[in-house]
Amino acid sequence: MIFMKQQYSNILVPVDGSQNAEKALERAIKIAQRDHGRVEVLNVIDVKQFTSSFGGVMSGTGDMIYSTFEYIQDYLTKLKAKVNAEGFDNLGVHARFGSPRVIITEDFPNDYPIDLIVIGKTGLSAVERFFVGTVTDSVIRTAKCDVLVV
Repeated sequence: MIFMKQQYSNILVPVDGSQNAEKALERAIKIAQRDHGRVEVLNVIDVKQFTSSFGGVMSGTGDMIYSTFEYIQDYLTKLKAKVNAEGFDNLGVHARFGSPRVIITEDFPNDYPIDLIVIGKTGLSAVERFFVGTVTDSVIRTAKCDVLVV
């Protein structure tokens, strides 16, 4: 049972295929069902992962990006079908290219009236978090709406 006084009508769930992201989606759906809201599922393809440390684009990058995008589209389509089969159909799925930190907290909320972000906790080690931080940490600090970490 979820006990929250605030009602949310537009919930964003960033997903990356991890168990934590799936748990976040489950929680978001429960909140949306309670509040008769909508859930927007978002995967952000970080284009920085396709560049070299010297700032150049690696050879074959176009094919890699296209393959990644196809994989993500397939993942999101299957995720939506699974959620619909479980009885929840007020769900949109989206894939975007760019910085996850910027897309999740700035760009996507400018296109959709998001009032809650439900995000999975990080899977990084303490050392990795120290050196690079996490998308979750950034979302908590910079989002212009409520954030629930699952």
